[in-house]
Amino acid sequence: MKIGRWRGALGAWILAASLGLGPSAQALTPRDLVTYGVAASSVTYRGRAAVKIEADRSPGAGIGTANGNAIALLKGSSFHNGVIDVWLAGAPKPGAPEAARGFVGVAFRVGSDPRHYEVIYIRPTNGRADDQLRRNHAIQYSSEPEYPWQRLRSESPGAYEAYADMAPGDWIRCRIVVTGAKARLFLGANRQPSLIVNDLKHGDETGGVALFIAAGTVAYFSGLSVKG
Repeated sequence: MKIGRWRGALGAWILAASLGLGPSAQALTPRDLVTYGVAASSVTYRGRAAVKIEADRSPGAGIGTANGNAIALLKGSSFHNGVIDVWLAGAPKPGAPEAARGFVGVAFRVGSDPRHYEVIYIRPTNGRADDQLRRNHAIQYSSEPEYPWQRLRSESPGAYEAYADMAPGDWIRCRIVVTGAKARLFLGANRQPSLIVNDLKHGDETGGVALFIAAGTVAYFSGLSVKG
């Protein structure tokens, strides 16, 4: 598939997989991605055509990004302000440590150094935990590599995390709206944001868009739309 440059000034390029996102929809494939420490493959998962992302530690796979995370960068993407809309699902992979939460999300404004990006992601195993504090950590913003979740939680408890209902392996629609140094996450068909970030730590930048996972996660992405 021929991929154009993801420029807001040129309108919206849409990557979709049988989700009814419009007549210009095209299927996202592993060929559209530059991977950093992950393997990408085309699959059908729970009724949707998707790209499967999981950590790849084989020789020649390359290194991951900062703090044990990894991304698959959309080739040629350039995103400043706009909307990123995607269906995703994630869960701890078989054999993952007990503390694995299945981190899965979207990185944006990825720099020329792929360790430099903003990211909003979910922890699916926290959504229905029998522990309110864990539930409150179901959604997370971080700014890599300087502001990982551990630092943000320590310096500003609760400010960059939130609760939402979710379950490991279930599809969930995530829509990220970015304007300047502000980002909002909307889940499902909700009209109100589940997370508000008023101070993106890298400020008002431009950069790429990437699929994001953490160590120990297997994830699926479908129907990705980037509009700017």
